[in-house]
Amino acid sequence: MPRISSRPFIKGFAIMAISSTAASANGLSIVNPPSLFDPSGFGYSQAVIAPPSGQTVFISGQGGADSTGALAPEFEVQVKQAFSNLRAALQGAGAELSDVAKLTIFVVDHEPAKLGVITKEVVQMFGTALPAQSLIPVPRLALDGMLFEVEAIAVTRR
Repeated sequence: MPRISSRPFIKGFAIMAISSTAASANGLSIVNPPSLFDPSGFGYSQAVIAPPSGQTVFISGQGGADSTGALAPEFEVQVKQAFSNLRAALQGAGAELSDVAKLTIFVVDHEPAKLGVITKEVVQMFGTALPAQSLIPVPRLALDGMLFEVEAIAVTRR
């Protein structure tokens, strides 16, 4: 059942959102309006509202290289490693997965089968508190052999 959440004024505008899911653990409000496609089965949310008292953390693009800089040639392996790297970068910045409001994903030579690999990893990491997300197909990334990159914006309440 849709949940209506009223937010106080943000920059002079009263905010009211109709949401099909509850707020996440760290104060981020997940918004999936019923008038839009429900993206949760694809591992993301339409919008995320950050609490006004939060600290914003920007995580640079994390690729599929391991700690030695080696890149596996398989897309699936790079996706798993990139999300592991994302988790480490968040922890290093004092943030948690539940603090992530937005992911931007870059995929070399994107095709529908790759979307399934990404969705599986995102859902495994974030559960039902899915961040907003954009996927951008690209012809190449920073390093030869790099097939996947993910960057994040997180909001902590610490």
